[in-house]
Amino acid sequence: MAEIINSNGNQVTDHMARDYDSFLRAMRDLIPTKLPEWKEFESEADFGNVLLQLFAHMGDILSYYQDRVANESFLGTAQTRRSIIHHLRLIGYKLSTAAPASATLILTVPATCNEIITISKGDAFATKSQKDKPSVRFEYTLEVPRSIDCSILSIDPTTNKKFYVGIPMEEGRLIENEILGTSNGTPNQKFPLAHSDIIFRSLDLGQGINKDIILLTQLGETIEVWRLQESLAFSRESQRDFVIELDEDDRATVTFGDGSFGAIPPSGAVIKATYRVGGGEHGNVAANSIQTIVDAPQLALLSAQITNPEPATGGADRESIGHAVLHSPKVFRSLRRAVTAEDYEALALNFKGVGKVRAEAINWNTVNLFVAPEGGGRVSDVLEANLLAYFEDKRPVSTIIEIEDVDYVKIFVTAEVGVQSFYSQEEIKKRVEEAAGKLLAFDNVDFGQTLYLSKFFEAIEAIEGVEFVNIMEFRREEQQTGYFEPSGKIELEINEVPRIPDAPDDGPAYAGGIKVLLEGGT
Repeated sequence: MAEIINSNGNQVTDHMARDYDSFLRAMRDLIPTKLPEWKEFESEADFGNVLLQLFAHMGDILSYYQDRVANESFLGTAQTRRSIIHHLRLIGYKLSTAAPASATLILTVPATCNEIITISKGDAFATKSQKDKPSVRFEYTLEVPRSIDCSILSIDPTTNKKFYVGIPMEEGRLIENEILGTSNGTPNQKFPLAHSDIIFRSLDLGQGINKDIILLTQLGETIEVWRLQESLAFSRESQRDFVIELDEDDRATVTFGDGSFGAIPPSGAVIKATYRVGGGEHGNVAANSIQTIVDAPQLALLSAQITNPEPATGGADRESIGHAVLHSPKVFRSLRRAVTAEDYEALALNFKGVGKVRAEAINWNTVNLFVAPEGGGRVSDVLEANLLAYFEDKRPVSTIIEIEDVDYVKIFVTAEVGVQSFYSQEEIKKRVEEAAGKLLAFDNVDFGQTLYLSKFFEAIEAIEGVEFVNIMEFRREEQQTGYFEPSGKIELEINEVPRIPDAPDDGPAYAGGIKVLLEGGT
């Protein structure tokens, strides 16, 4: 029931009024014509009034559910992850899971070591655990073991130890040969994976092979390998194909065919899966923080040491529904085929771990992808290999893709800030650094951006407790200290991305990209 209003002596139903007050008012307006003998309907002691309030309350709740159902029926207004997943499934778009960070390690062994060390898939290393910060696990994920002949390694004169540079690692944990269950021979069988947060990327190399999940069935001595597909719609009855379905909580379920579209696993066959779990921004650990050998006994026996000279990069949380709603139409328009520069950029941004990308055609068959990993930094060997594999079935056969690093440009700002009385200098300094940091934060900048001095004035002057602002330094990193750009703007080249200076290297005074000189306050 909706609100009843009078228009030219006639009763008109307002269907947009569907809250508690509107329902209650509408029902009370009908009482004089429907039940004229009921005179005390507005009395709090009247039991009929209690019923009216109850009906209005239930109507309000039902109206809320109707609105939610209507909103969840459209991609642009849906709020729940489950609804977004179902909508995007109609255009073949899947929300990305969390991406693992990548790092490159340096191995150090005693100078007397002359053995051959083998690093195999699953060998694990980690950061040190802290009170409020658990350790982050990294593993060697390549299928081909890496052999290191210590007899030919160079000796570092400062430490008198041999060292080897370039062991690629990925954050996460390997789950090996997990038994999902036993086939009963029926169509469309589903088997959930025991662990959530699966690392799942499109690494199809044209053969239906995916490095993130390997699925086997074993019946007696017969072991069969199954292939991951985007859909079973094009699978024949004899093809050993399967698909992965992810729910709103990132729980993965393996689904097999029905005998017409995809084969059915033989009755009695044991189903085993090998996959990795992990991913997220927490994997972007600082330099020299990976120092613990977790599961590599061959290194521990040699008293070897490891560390990461550069920060880990590329770790990203699972795709948000806001990003999916904004980005999925671009991927759909590309038809998952990379032809134009816009196609390459849209598809690359759909690969988790890629934060920013710019595509440039060098000649008729070469495309350069300038890639910045999530959170900034350089492209690791692991991310580069995975990204190239991702494009393998999307690029034209004759096209060559080359992955390049972006050019990061440090921006230096020095500001004299007046602090009003009764305001803490430390608190104002912290707020100024946060405001400047947001302007230069990785997520808020882009290729070839123009940085305006006025934006720094606006951000600082908007802080409560700031009396005045005088910016005395505004420059790029290659310009001399104290330089002030007279035009009031810094224009970056097409392949340049602004960034915040490194506190240890560029001085802790430039926290948040700005040096703050304070006057006044307490």
